[in-house]
Amino acid sequence: MQFILLRTAARIRYRFEEDMTMSLSIMRRFTFCAGHRLVGHEGKCQNLHGHNYVVEIYVTGHEQDSVGRILDFKLLKERCKGWLDENWDHSFILWDQDENGLAAIRSSEPHRIYELASNPTAENMALHLLNEVCPKILAGTGASAFKVRLWESEETCAEVELDA
Repeated sequence: MQFILLRTAARIRYRFEEDMTMSLSIMRRFTFCAGHRLVGHEGKCQNLHGHNYVVEIYVTGHEQDSVGRILDFKLLKERCKGWLDENWDHSFILWDQDENGLAAIRSSEPHRIYELASNPTAENMALHLLNEVCPKILAGTGASAFKVRLWESEETCAEVELDA
């Protein structure tokens, strides 16, 4: 089967036939534990609580390297897991407008807080990773994240994806 590499602004794409294309991407899964609360929630999630999160980072690039990779999985792990460990793992992720929640956690020593510019729903956390974090931590690699899926539990997740 012959194919032609099509370079697009966002992703590596291959054309096999005139009407058939394929995108090339990689994904790495990471885990972290964190607490949060949702201001304005009608149920239990208004209380401080925690999750064992799983996040999937989907990455593409403009071209493959000489080895055939978009990005070495080891480098993807170092960049992403490094940021997660430093900022979110065993932290409370709270909305920067949640004065009560911030005060409650700050009253306990020691503490770790990550202040988010929005209510820390799974959706907002996934958006933050894709739009704010990934561009910074992947800078200079030739790769970029185009999708993030954040699992709050085994049954629930939020997914955000850049439009092609």
